Amino acid sequence: MYFPFFIAYILIGFGISGLAFLWALKNGQFSDQKRAAFLPLQHDMESPPVQVRRFHRFEGLALLAIACLGLLISALVLAFSLLHAR
Repeated sequence: MYFPFFIAYILIGFGISGLAFLWALKNGQFSDQKRAAFLPLQHDMESPPVQVRRFHRFEGLALLAIACLGLLISALVLAFSLLHAR
């Protein structure tokens, strides 16, 4: 059966999600819930325009690479489970 591979895959994803949630909780991401309701109403016209730097391009490429790696791992798990099914 190929179920143990998918269960392991789900547990790893759940563990990573839990770690991300605990990190956000520790850093105070959820401390001011009422502020988020008023963010779309703020007018911040005094800030200067954002200039694109090289770091942002590298960050986008890194995120794309991480997404492709995740899809590749998903495809490998699926292929492995289908090839070794009894």
